[in-house]
Amino acid sequence: MADRVTVIGWDGSPLTAAARSALGAATLVAGAAHHLALAEVPPAAERIRLGSVSLAARRIAAHRGTAVVLADGDPGFFGVVRTLRAPEFGLEVEVVPAVSSVAQAFARAGMPWDDAQVVVAHPRTLRRAVNVCRAHTKVAVLTSPGAGPAELGLLLQGVHRTFVICEELGTEREQVTVLTSDKAADHTWRDPNVVIVIGGPVAASDTGWIAGRDPGAPRGWALPAAAYGGDAQLGEGESDRLRAAQLARTGPRVGDLVWDIGCGSGAFTAEAARFGAAVIAVDRDPDACARTTAVSRHFGVQPQIVQGTAPYILEDLPEPDVVRVGGGGAAVVSAVADRRPARIVTHASTRDEAELIGRDLTEHGYAVECALLQSVELDTRAWTERERTVVFLLSGMLPDRAP
Repeated sequence: MADRVTVIGWDGSPLTAAARSALGAATLVAGAAHHLALAEVPPAAERIRLGSVSLAARRIAAHRGTAVVLADGDPGFFGVVRTLRAPEFGLEVEVVPAVSSVAQAFARAGMPWDDAQVVVAHPRTLRRAVNVCRAHTKVAVLTSPGAGPAELGLLLQGVHRTFVICEELGTEREQVTVLTSDKAADHTWRDPNVVIVIGGPVAASDTGWIAGRDPGAPRGWALPAAAYGGDAQLGEGESDRLRAAQLARTGPRVGDLVWDIGCGSGAFTAEAARFGAAVIAVDRDPDACARTTAVSRHFGVQPQIVQGTAPYILEDLPEPDVVRVGGGGAAVVSAVADRRPARIVTHASTRDEAELIGRDLTEHGYAVECALLQSVELDTRAWTERERTVVFLLSGMLPDRAP
């Protein structure tokens, strides 16, 4: 019974002495077809075409001999090592790594990648991968059949991105292509490939301290009106206290797509985007769209901003995960509920309006919460009331899409 397996990463370059030694002693070798065709694989070794890593791990655990698994790039980075180390297989794993395909792709592009997001796109995760590409300026996408450059480009419709597509890295057929995202669907791409997705200017600062997205400034969320140009810039339903409750109820996160309908000053848009979510901000007022653009640029986020009147403008937008309705009332809330996002938040000024919205959400199958929020801002020098706001906060959660 094998209790140890050596995992060898391969990046197209000659195998190291350690890798050749381990492979030469193997009595079982698992890998993709191009791995099993390597000259270093012992002719007498049992060969397993690697499909399901779990099934291969079971065969390795039952094998009487020395097992080796061959994998592309760094097998510890979105690779086979995680599955092989699962307790149920009882395998001790030794890794001989190679350069990851992501590192190779950025090297071919001549770009640093410590500030990049890295996502895996399968057909079941493609939409979330696309949302990360919407939200961030530099993303590496590890693609798969049915979730490749063409599919990424189609789902990014309306959002300009530059693709650096690296096909068959480390092989004689390696090819690197640079084009805009709207052209990706016009080509047929070879697997495997890595897509670097670039959106907007990429900072050239050398002061980074953490991989991925720098948390940045300012600290906190539900920032006061001064952060958005003062009280005059905030519309009805945009106070920091209400915004805090709306952000808490929607819970925007990386991989989500948020709709902000009636974006007004852009405060909610910017703050949802700062959580890492992709945001589509909608408003019929061109001045509101311009303010949202300016606020987003100030905070270093990049939502898609759509000018138009809800609910009609919503018909062609991609499916949302969570939605804030800042304007339009019950008619817009009803149209949003028809699209079945996991969560919807909105506000109402009167009880009658709150009851109408709550009833509509309930009829659409949402679990509804309603709270009357009252906040009083005090002048602490004289401890007198400066401003009082009273508003109904409504939130709906779709049970079959929670969390």
